[in-house]
Amino acid sequence: MIRTARDEDAAAIHAIYAPSVSAGVATFETELPGVETMRERLRARLQHYPWLVWEDAGEVLAYAYAGRFRERAAYDWIAETSIYVRHDAQRRGIARRLYGALLEVMRLQGITQAVGVITLPGTASVAMHEAMGFAPAGVWRQCGYKLGQWWDVGVWQKELQPAATPPQPVTPFQALADTPALHALLG
Repeated sequence: MIRTARDEDAAAIHAIYAPSVSAGVATFETELPGVETMRERLRARLQHYPWLVWEDAGEVLAYAYAGRFRERAAYDWIAETSIYVRHDAQRRGIARRLYGALLEVMRLQGITQAVGVITLPGTASVAMHEAMGFAPAGVWRQCGYKLGQWWDVGVWQKELQPAATPPQPVTPFQALADTPALHALLG
């Protein structure tokens, strides 16, 4: 089941995220935040952007969210996306379905562009993004130092819908939370 993340999901989200912080490079965060910090991040992000989870038999197996790309108002119609899948739930198609739902929610909000930022080589992540219709948009060379080495980061971009001129304001996720359109999308 795909649904909006809730406060009580913070511990499961923390557990899924922890290996990426301590032993991986999917994130450049180097200090593992606590469960309460994850809960605060979740609450703050849900004000404006979607944070979805994949739940199976009462367990959160994956989560995906969107966030502000850059601070300037001119960037309001583009958002950066992230997805994390619990290690034992990978290679089951969860990531593509959850990410697809995230992108659809972003469309409902009026967001026109999605950006995926991938630590290279990131073979599985690159393949998933390209299968979802993202195209390479550039590489930031040696921009992150973690686990004793420098890492390149690739940027993939996907148009979610044509940009209107002038654009309508993006609908904050919180305003969509109880709408029939969101319920229809997430089931």
